[in-house]
Amino acid sequence: MTTIKKARQLDELDGLQKYAAEFYKKEGQIYLDGNSLGLLSKRAERSVHTLLNSWKDYGIDGWTNGEHPWFYLSEKLAAMCAPLIGAKSEEVILTGSTTTNLHQLLATFFKPTASRYKILADELNFPSDLYAIASQIALHNLPESSMKLVKSEDGQTITTEAIIEAMSEDVAVAVLPAVLYRSGQVLDLQAITEAAHEHGILVGFDLCHSIGSVPHHLHEIGADFAFWCNYKHLNGGPGSVAGLYVHEKHFGTGPGLAGWFGSAKEKQFDLDVTITAAPHAGAYQIGTPHILSLAPIEGALSLFEEAGIEAIREKSLALTQFMMDCIEQELSNTFTFGNPLDETRGGHLFLVHDEAARICKALKEYGVVPDFRAPNGIRLAPVALYNSFEEVWHSVQILKDIVTNKTYEKYENKRDIIA
Repeated sequence: MTTIKKARQLDELDGLQKYAAEFYKKEGQIYLDGNSLGLLSKRAERSVHTLLNSWKDYGIDGWTNGEHPWFYLSEKLAAMCAPLIGAKSEEVILTGSTTTNLHQLLATFFKPTASRYKILADELNFPSDLYAIASQIALHNLPESSMKLVKSEDGQTITTEAIIEAMSEDVAVAVLPAVLYRSGQVLDLQAITEAAHEHGILVGFDLCHSIGSVPHHLHEIGADFAFWCNYKHLNGGPGSVAGLYVHEKHFGTGPGLAGWFGSAKEKQFDLDVTITAAPHAGAYQIGTPHILSLAPIEGALSLFEEAGIEAIREKSLALTQFMMDCIEQELSNTFTFGNPLDETRGGHLFLVHDEAARICKALKEYGVVPDFRAPNGIRLAPVALYNSFEEVWHSVQILKDIVTNKTYEKYENKRDIIA
């Protein structure tokens, strides 16, 4: 049975509880939207000030002087980020945005031929990825049908079998999410990668909803490439610089979209007419790093270095399980769980209810910050680094009160401009 006493007992045993004090948490509010935008940490705030002051103190010499020289900052942060995805530091670079990185990777690795000209994706993927894939297909003057979508049987999840079955001989590249953004399903990256390679397909993964909450082993399983944002579970700040990974077996493959920051460091300022590309993932940078948008990531990643991704995953699973138990106990048969009930779920839950938009608005009024996904989904993400079991218990009590008393009925059942 779930009780407030049980929640407090779990908090007492929580080895990560101390990190909650590192974050700016609004008094009287339970923040459960860290899978959309993570909270600001005090360390991220300090690293912003440090980088800002380096501009003030050094001017242009900040590129090579100070605590975090700008010229090497993307590589330094990549080395901090690499353990979270099971990559070598030279296989990672922090650069661009999620979608521009996907464009770079497809421009580099999607080389359609007469017999292999399709990109395999799935119909539940975040639409931004699908827009980029469609754009790349159009650039090659290929028909729209060259994007092949794996279908979902239940509208919430995708089976590994369905993905593998879709790996036909005309597929050149597969682009799939590590965690589905709605249901939170964790895909079997190893099985998918092995099957793709057996079919002669390059495979890349969108880690936006997994990095920082789910451990990965990309180098070990041989995944060809990956890309992600750093502002969700990694708490890098709104619009913070994104990241990409390229397996070392592809080093030397020229970037499809070349730019001067993809140069080898020692040659960059020779300013030759022909680029000498970096011999690692740095080759896939395009423009000058956005230093002030990289700045908070340094402080944010230091928390993950200390806490460890395995411990974070363990607590995340415990938090979501406790929340499901509370919902089952207090709100039996009120919601349908759209997320997997076992450990193939990521860092958030997905509750399905016809009045989801109204319920989300009511939750915010009562101090719980959820995330609405049209047409009928509520995402709730208790984050291991800053949420507690007691907060989970209280949030479900508030949800129960809202649903039982139908206080949501004063709102329109439609999303705001930003869901």
